[in-house]
Amino acid sequence: MPFLQSPPALGNQYDDDRVLRSYLRRVLPDAVLNEIEEELQNLGALAGGKLYALQQADRLNEPTLTNWSPWGERIDTVAVTRVWEEAERLAAEYGLIATAYEQKHEHYSRIHQFALAYLFAPATDFYSCSLAMTDGAARTLLASGNNTLLLDALPQLTTRNPDYFWTSGQWMTERVGGSDVSQIETIARQDEKGDWRLYGQKWFVSGITSQIALVLARPEGNPEKSKGLALFYVVLRDNEGRLQNIRIERLKDKLGTRKIPTAEVVMDGTPARPVHGLRDGVRALVPMLTIARVWNAITAVALMRRGLALARSYAHKRNVFGKTLDQQALHADTFAQQQATYEGAFHLAFRVAELLGETEAGDFTVRASTEKNTLLRILTSIAKLTTGKQAVGVLSEVIEVFGGAGYVEDTGLPALLRDAQVLPIWEGTTNVLALDTLRAIDEVGGLDVLRAEMERCAQTVSEPVLSAMMQHAQSMLEQADEWLVRAHIQGRAVLESGARRFALALGRALEQTYLACHAQWVIDNENDARPAAALRLLADDSEHFPIIPLDATLALANDTPLLPKQATLEALHELSTSWGDGAPRSGL
Repeated sequence: MPFLQSPPALGNQYDDDRVLRSYLRRVLPDAVLNEIEEELQNLGALAGGKLYALQQADRLNEPTLTNWSPWGERIDTVAVTRVWEEAERLAAEYGLIATAYEQKHEHYSRIHQFALAYLFAPATDFYSCSLAMTDGAARTLLASGNNTLLLDALPQLTTRNPDYFWTSGQWMTERVGGSDVSQIETIARQDEKGDWRLYGQKWFVSGITSQIALVLARPEGNPEKSKGLALFYVVLRDNEGRLQNIRIERLKDKLGTRKIPTAEVVMDGTPARPVHGLRDGVRALVPMLTIARVWNAITAVALMRRGLALARSYAHKRNVFGKTLDQQALHADTFAQQQATYEGAFHLAFRVAELLGETEAGDFTVRASTEKNTLLRILTSIAKLTTGKQAVGVLSEVIEVFGGAGYVEDTGLPALLRDAQVLPIWEGTTNVLALDTLRAIDEVGGLDVLRAEMERCAQTVSEPVLSAMMQHAQSMLEQADEWLVRAHIQGRAVLESGARRFALALGRALEQTYLACHAQWVIDNENDARPAAALRLLADDSEHFPIIPLDATLALANDTPLLPKQATLEALHELSTSWGDGAPRSGL
């Protein structure tokens, strides 16, 4: 009999997603959820059906660049894959950008949008990259107050009509690097008519097929460093579809995200218009960076969820040593840990989405409290850096679940891990965002806003075992605060050297906080202890080896119901007694 392994399969990615559905039931009013749920179900069906099949069929296709026509004309034409062609249409029709700007559900609009993005991103070969930059461009133009550019671009960026839908690029990275934009060499020069034109090379352009781009350049004569940079609005092609003094030198040969046509471009007199003044371009770009980092975090949890769904399907079918893989105790323990990591990351990422919506509610001026804005400022960096690192780890374990099949390209599985590796890099590396977290906290004078956020969540938690783990999260925050005070005294070098551990510790503490809050709601409203079991695993550090009840491990690994029986909760509580006094268990 020939050896045969059954491939994994995906169902409706909304109906099958216990974490997403439970979260939306908790945070959305019934009327809002009832209104949007059919749309989510339809997109979930596409994500696990037609789009997944198209991804597999289109696996070997990548974008192509044609520099020259058969008759020697420089044309620099980029062709995208079939998945991307389909994704562009669906993104417009489902309102992946429009939902946030129509504000139909006020501050819940961002939750609605990012629920769509969460289903859409892993099914469309990172088309979400274009959407993140487009969303960011729309917010940046709104914040600029440049009515001329708003009239030109905003209707196209936020339309639901695929025939008129525009996407935007974000062009910053040059040969000297991406994180330190102060070294940008691109020059902006006025021509004899007083119009601005750009000259320089952008080394990493992910929006080369977009209609517009926001570009950082230094107006001629401006001072060095970041203050001398300005933000410019560029329309890539003229009315005949020809690039406007832009040459595409090549498409990048990347480790992952290979379906994204990432280019090196040279601008040689490209027409451009200032977005907001001729200095402080980096500051003008802050809305873009904020939005893109939220998209990055949502994409990270979406990719984790896709990998776990495929691995769970496979483990249910794969027979080893007389049992299916999902009934093997060690597999269950390993897989449960990844599920727990994903669940914590999910609630952190979507909390940032909530805050983004709250700061935008009503209209597009910031009317939320100072505390909400401060919390958004700090959590955006923390969520992006934490979830980006976690996605790589979780998807590495997902690949291992499949054994050798996970290492074989034609299964489509290796792309999951390769694609995830970009998430700690895009929109600021882990170290860059760790330093940004320090700056954000210094700007507001400490961790009080996070302390208040944890206390708000703690007040919703009543189950003793969850309260103990909530105390553990709060103790992690206090320990981080103690380190921060000492590090400031010891000097900048000490502060910066511990920045990554500090930021990741805050990320883990916040994930535990939000998961504890959700776990209590689920016990009260859905009679399910799976989030509580996930919290128990998430809260334990690598120096300890927890043995949680087998029913909890199996339920979490296989995503099957776990009733919050008193015996289970008491067993979890017994294992958590060392947290009962709130004492920290691990150092920075």
